Amino acid sequence: MRRKAALGVMAAAMLAGCGGGGPSLSNAPPAPCPRITILADGADLTRHRDGAVPDIASMISDARLIGFNASCDYTRRRDGVNVSISAIFDVERGPVATVPRVTLPWFIAVTDANDGQVIDRREFLTPAEFGPNANRVRIASTPVVLPFPAEERLVENHNVRLSFQLTPEQLALNRRRGAR
Repeated sequence: MRRKAALGVMAAAMLAGCGGGGPSLSNAPPAPCPRITILADGADLTRHRDGAVPDIASMISDARLIGFNASCDYTRRRDGVNVSISAIFDVERGPVATVPRVTLPWFIAVTDANDGQVIDRREFLTPAEFGPNANRVRIASTPVVLPFPAEERLVENHNVRLSFQLTPEQLALNRRRGAR
């Protein structure tokens, strides 16, 4: 019993020495972040069988870009900010789907504060696989890291836009039916 008590006191003493004395990381101001949003017209991707009337009977898949996970962290030397973004999708398999997997084309665009100029644009493909007897799945993309200079004005004066990569017909469908 005495040995257990002595070990407990030693462990507590060792832990008490951790993190003391120096400046706390929690007191450091957080890294600045750009404004991150999903483009309303590009939040839905509905695919239909080629040549068919676009309705539920010809639907292969219906996907929605429903959100994202994001974090902004200074680089090791604090000379830059890395913005990490992972898109979140809800995907439904349509009645004419013939395979248990779909690939979702999407992009991230970095613009200036007024959306007047596209500074960077990157395209991605995220696979979505349906389990046995499953017609819906929620997935997150692999995180994408966007580097920014550390100067706050430069980071916060940018917009980051997420959207599906749509054909003109898919974009027209989204605009006709409106936000869902």
